[in-house]
Amino acid sequence: MNDAHFRFRGRRHAARGVAYASVLATLALLGGTAVSGTVGEYPPTRKDAVIDDYHGTKVADPYRWLEDLDSAETAAWVAAQNEVTFGYLEQISERKAIQERLTSLWDYEKFSVPREEGGRYFYRRNDGLQNQSVLYTARSLDDSPRVLIDPNRLSADGTVALGATAVSDDGNRMVYGTSAAGSDWVEFRVRDIATGKDLEDHLKWVKFSGAAWDKNGDGFYYSRYDEPKAGSNEYEALNYYQKLCYHKLGTPQSADTIVYQRPDQKEWGFSGSVSDDGQYLIITIWKGTERKNRVYYKSLSAPESAVVPLLDDFDAQYSFIDNDGSTFWFFTDVGAPRGQVIAIDTRQPERSAWKTIIPQVDETLNGVDVIDDKFVCTYLKDAQTVVRIFDLSGKHLRDVDLPGIGAASGFSGDRDDTETFYEFESFTRPPTIYRYDMRTGKSAVFRSAKVDFDPSAYETRQVFYTSKDGTRVPMFITHRKGLTLDGTHPTYLYGYGGFNIPVTPRFSVSNLVWLEMGGVYAVANIRGGGEYGKEWHNSGRLKNKQNVFDDFIAAAEWLIENKYTRSERLAIGGGSNGGLLVGACMTQRPELFGAALPAVGVLDMLRFHKFTIGWAWVSDYGSAENPDDFRVLYAYSPLHNLKEGTRYPSTLITTGDHDDRVVPSHSFKFASALQAAHHGDNPVLIRIETRAGHGAGKPTSKIIEEAADRWAFLVRELRLNGSMSKEETPMSEKTR
Repeated sequence: MNDAHFRFRGRRHAARGVAYASVLATLALLGGTAVSGTVGEYPPTRKDAVIDDYHGTKVADPYRWLEDLDSAETAAWVAAQNEVTFGYLEQISERKAIQERLTSLWDYEKFSVPREEGGRYFYRRNDGLQNQSVLYTARSLDDSPRVLIDPNRLSADGTVALGATAVSDDGNRMVYGTSAAGSDWVEFRVRDIATGKDLEDHLKWVKFSGAAWDKNGDGFYYSRYDEPKAGSNEYEALNYYQKLCYHKLGTPQSADTIVYQRPDQKEWGFSGSVSDDGQYLIITIWKGTERKNRVYYKSLSAPESAVVPLLDDFDAQYSFIDNDGSTFWFFTDVGAPRGQVIAIDTRQPERSAWKTIIPQVDETLNGVDVIDDKFVCTYLKDAQTVVRIFDLSGKHLRDVDLPGIGAASGFSGDRDDTETFYEFESFTRPPTIYRYDMRTGKSAVFRSAKVDFDPSAYETRQVFYTSKDGTRVPMFITHRKGLTLDGTHPTYLYGYGGFNIPVTPRFSVSNLVWLEMGGVYAVANIRGGGEYGKEWHNSGRLKNKQNVFDDFIAAAEWLIENKYTRSERLAIGGGSNGGLLVGACMTQRPELFGAALPAVGVLDMLRFHKFTIGWAWVSDYGSAENPDDFRVLYAYSPLHNLKEGTRYPSTLITTGDHDDRVVPSHSFKFASALQAAHHGDNPVLIRIETRAGHGAGKPTSKIIEEAADRWAFLVRELRLNGSMSKEETPMSEKTR
């Protein structure tokens, strides 16, 4: 999770500054001698004789009972594991100094990119260490803002987060969503913007949905699931049969109109948006996570009009941009794996009549908006941002001048706006927010961060290395300037590699502390992600998933061969699909890494589809219910590829007890199996955060604590491993 979630205007805390030198002296210990510290006995974990038959292959699942998250036995297991883990972490003398430095660095003003809606500006601000960022509004950017929603007042521990918001066209009301303890489940309410008071409207069982107001502000469209059956666990139950609904203000949710549903298609999900001219409801239909969707529409000028299928094949990605009357503009990868902009006239929708407005180029098109009657197109070039402006005929007008290697985001607005805002950041450069004048093409700084960190002391370079099958893969490497390539530097290698999601140069306070301690931070842009479009994604999913792990392993080998580090000083990390990446690589090449940090990972590849939204990932992974997919999944599933008697890297698994995206039983079962299989004195631990989910909305205090534990663990383990021999005896036979 990016700890720079909301962005920036800064202030230096001089009173804290006087202590920084001594803190940094304490932190700069990665090359020192090992500290003392031991792991006690791992908690006993019951094994059951559970065996499944997958197409003739018998597969044991002895820790199946840990899938029951509500049982007293699972709760006791969680408490016992946390006792061992925190007992170990508390022995690390550097842990306190790391947390203090993280806290000091985090304590600066953060701002989100502003957005003008209905004659008002809206943005989120965090004064430094607030658990949740506060939503503000102002009539102009020169006016004093006022608080509109402060989620910190919604819970004592800061675990209720503000989610999606939508402002009515007249700027009078806002739909806002809140979620508790990191859950994907959202509750919608409506706030009167002038008074700051909530209306009576309160909607539940919303998930994977925004809100879209009708033109008159009488109500809004949203998507929901049925209320879970009594006695079922809403954090584990499968999410099927989403419905697109319309809520009229002042009425109960039970009176909402179902605009569109498909009882015959349990996996279809619906997203509703209203065109800027208010004439059309655009219904985007998704199925799973593969970027292929359908698009239907409904005329809003005639309330009883039918829903009309426009794009009905699930053959490509189609993202509605805007419209000129009956002509709809789409960002799509149909016939263009790196993306293009096309026009479809709904009066003549056959493919032969489609027009290409902005054709595919070498760079990967990542997003499009229409502002000031111009297309603003964001591209990726080797995982770095390029922004280009076109007129409505597709003529290139200019590029936006960006200040270096990094990532830009924002560039949203309405067709009649003459300004937009964006932020730019890099691994060592805090996000700066710019106002961009659409008429002059000039950028001006709106807010910039003031972080107590000297970016000029560090450098980022991009390298390209060769994977196992000869594929050229990019990697960013950041470290202190003047680094001597002698193979001694503790290195943290991060990756994701899935779901067509690119990993770009993002600012992270926690990574700054790693750099200050003398660490190297590397990001491998491996296949499966979205760095090079659809083909790059396809080459790292389904039967090609092993390419993702080969790319990551090749990145590790490149760092070692080029004298950045050595195996015992190399740590790997990633979350969610990146947790799968870490789990697969540490089980395939345990000797290559000194430490592994799989976070909220998908680790049981045979049963992931049986919980919450896991079925949607079949498009990327396949399903064990299919014989061919099973063979692929079983070959790399981290849980099923642990081998007893193997010395695995020092491992800190992290998850949240309220994660209803990747349910925590993945991590519970993997930790149990790893502790039983592991041969060595280096620790394999699991850290289970309470009242936390997959990552979104996590309070600042919990983010800092987890980051401090992560780096403290690596400070301890990347030094200790250098003195450990491969022949060590198991920590304890009692862990079996």
